[in-house]
Amino acid sequence: MLSSSDFASASWELVVRVDHPNEEEQKDITLRVSGDLHIGGVMLKLVEQINIAQDWSDFALWWEQKHCWLLKTHWTLDKCGVQADAKLVFTPQHKMLRLRLPNMKTVRLRVSFSTVVFRAVSDICRALNIRRAEELSLLKPSGEYFKKKKKKEKNNKEPIIEDILNLESSPTISGPSVSPGLYSKTMTPTYDPINGTPASSTMTWFSDSPLTEQNCNILAFSQPPQSPEALADMYQFRSLADKAKLNAGWLDSSRSLMEQGIQEDEQLLLRFKYYTFFDLNPKYDAVRINQIYEQARWAILLEEIDCTEEEMLIFAALQDFTNESEVDEVEAALSNLEVTLEGGKADNTLEDITAIPKLADNLRLFRPKKLILKAFKQYWFVFKDTSIAYFKNKELEQGEPVEKLNLRGCEVVPDVNVAGRKFGIKLLIPVADGMNEVYLRCDHESQYAQWMAACILASKGKTMADSSYQPEVRNILSFLKMKNRNSASQGASGLENMDMNPECFVSPRCAKKHKSKQLAACILEAHQNVAQMPLVEAKLRFIQAWQSLPEFGLTYYLVRFKGSKKDDILGISYNRLIRIDAATGIPITTWRFTNMKQWNVNWEIRQVAIEFDQNVSIAFTCLSADCKVVHEYIGGYIFLSTRSKDQNETLDEDLFHKLTGGQE
Repeated sequence: MLSSSDFASASWELVVRVDHPNEEEQKDITLRVSGDLHIGGVMLKLVEQINIAQDWSDFALWWEQKHCWLLKTHWTLDKCGVQADAKLVFTPQHKMLRLRLPNMKTVRLRVSFSTVVFRAVSDICRALNIRRAEELSLLKPSGEYFKKKKKKEKNNKEPIIEDILNLESSPTISGPSVSPGLYSKTMTPTYDPINGTPASSTMTWFSDSPLTEQNCNILAFSQPPQSPEALADMYQFRSLADKAKLNAGWLDSSRSLMEQGIQEDEQLLLRFKYYTFFDLNPKYDAVRINQIYEQARWAILLEEIDCTEEEMLIFAALQDFTNESEVDEVEAALSNLEVTLEGGKADNTLEDITAIPKLADNLRLFRPKKLILKAFKQYWFVFKDTSIAYFKNKELEQGEPVEKLNLRGCEVVPDVNVAGRKFGIKLLIPVADGMNEVYLRCDHESQYAQWMAACILASKGKTMADSSYQPEVRNILSFLKMKNRNSASQGASGLENMDMNPECFVSPRCAKKHKSKQLAACILEAHQNVAQMPLVEAKLRFIQAWQSLPEFGLTYYLVRFKGSKKDDILGISYNRLIRIDAATGIPITTWRFTNMKQWNVNWEIRQVAIEFDQNVSIAFTCLSADCKVVHEYIGGYIFLSTRSKDQNETLDEDLFHKLTGGQE
């Protein structure tokens, strides 16, 4: 038998603060506990002592000093390490969060602050009807991001009231039955095939979607263009180093919001983090396509990605400034359900699998050398598999080539001026000590499209036998057609009847270079080539044009490579790492993920080390962000490359955390 003094020595007092949503002030409750009491028992005692009849199932214990949740309810206090000095808070796991979407619209919804961010984002995307949640994440912007707009509002006579879509009524609660980010191929299409309106039955994807009770279409349609003044206020010229700072705020996908110091009702950005848009399909992806389009549009307008003036006008022409009704867009989508970023329907004819496609033609070549003028020399080129070989002339094709270029892993950059009849391809081929730079020049559009498509596929390790080759050729030709403004002679005549503010569709820097009428005429000319295009297809074309820009998909970080005395920029893309000179912006070396053997982090000195084939190894410290952010980017892209349409629509979340965690 235990005496009362023995009992007193084995038990102790634990103070728990209760975060009750219906009361203004939190109150402390003192419990008498022992070390062998499990967490579930502590919560049961708390609820009994609070003595308020309500659903407490969402409440859990948060340990303030350790900055962690106590979610394993079967663990004892001793096993958790909780003693009398522990500051515990009994608080709801789901709290309100404001999210700024890619289209600059803010939604307010209830989000889990206790599950890892990877799962929380999956729940958010399920609520917003965005498939492939693994491509998105949450970004905590720098302090100035929201301040600048508020300052502007004070000076305006009519302040802008932020339009918030409030989804508070339906919390996003994880459902074990749905795999994160991937859903059935047989789900209901986004559009009702009978009356042509967005289908409410789409919401049967997720029975708990708060959008079932609200205007679910609002996230699938473009926002009205911002005024030139608002654009000018948002615009900032950004160097590569400035762009590197923007990417410092990505949250850690393997930790919860609460663990990362996110407060209730804080504003975060929901953005596409990984630029590999898998299985993009207008049948199901109305919201997703629109949000990708909007993220691309803002990247162009705010010059977060570089493009030429000619390309800027094409992007302006592809934006929806015709004020067509939503029904028009729906009808357009219905007639274009098979349009995908892979290029639409594949030919049904079986290819001759014994024939390896090849290209052979006269092209001109130039290698930049110091103190030598740019002079192109003609050779006979043969493109086969993923390599280009060139000979002095066609007759010598069977002999030894002058040189053979292996394009696997190279950078392919368009060097085109349609008006000037210049069709060039710039190749940056990785070699042991940097980049081998080669320029090719084609004679006309058709030749350029074939060779450019072959180069793009070869850089990804694919040959012209791949089913995406012909669609790639067609995409390049249609892009060139959009650039060709000679066919748009009727532009000026339609200008007077057009109600548009051209400065809304280009970056402020581009708008300053032209008079308004001149800019409107240029945009209208470019628009003639896409005027008959359905809106959903125009959005997909806009995304394709964005993807064709040399800097597409590159995320920048300021780093210091081991052994270097100066800082460099590290560019991370879906398939490669690029070391870039911070002062000039010129790529120095490229490393492909396919050649990567292993990578790890030395957490003591915060250094990322990567080993590649052929005994190539690199190590760097990240200066503009935590090294975990960079590590997660690399691991995340490798994880996304494992996705397959034959996967039965499931994702291996454990593999994601293993590849991105860094501390396994």
